[in-house]
Amino acid sequence: MTPISLQQMKIIVIENNYPQNPATTAGSNDPIVYTLPDTALLKDHRPFFVPDFADPCTFQLHLVARICRLGRSISPRYAHRYYDAVTVGVTFTAENLLQDLKAKGLPWELSKGFDGAAALGSFLSIDQLENYLELPFTLKGNDELLQTGMGKDMLTGIDQLIADLSQYYTFKQGDFLFTGCPGLPTTAVCNTHITGYIGEEKLLSFNIK
Repeated sequence: MTPISLQQMKIIVIENNYPQNPATTAGSNDPIVYTLPDTALLKDHRPFFVPDFADPCTFQLHLVARICRLGRSISPRYAHRYYDAVTVGVTFTAENLLQDLKAKGLPWELSKGFDGAAALGSFLSIDQLENYLELPFTLKGNDELLQTGMGKDMLTGIDQLIADLSQYYTFKQGDFLFTGCPGLPTTAVCNTHITGYIGEEKLLSFNIK
């Protein structure tokens, strides 16, 4: 009998982590945390297909950190040792389904964790991009600016997020942390070419179909 492998990466997503992004939960100033299955990952320039059940389907830009070592109960002082690279990512949401689930007090996973709902760009090592928090990260559709943010504006920085989350999750090499969306969502439109950047470096490129 072939042994079953249980090794999986985690995709942890943060919302409500920028001052200009309204709280998803009314009255909350705390980061909102949820996880996505590995089947939600979209990479290698593969297209995103708008699901039939998403009406509308929206998307938001994130700065993403790559976890590089095993750890739990991590001190903020040492949290910088646990990620080694950053990129831009996009999370997709079936808005109609999200609102229905929220109205019923049910978990959000079906509206945010479907196949291909988390697009991921190519990573740059922190050593290559030490000032990444001072650079704008941006998302364009057909070469028009859609969303932009600055890592330094996060309400809870990456080091503190890792320290806080490691009280609940064991971080493993290859996990991804989507650190929050700086603005309002954009509606997904078929035949849009999406590109994402940190500074002038293009790290993400895919089509919406």
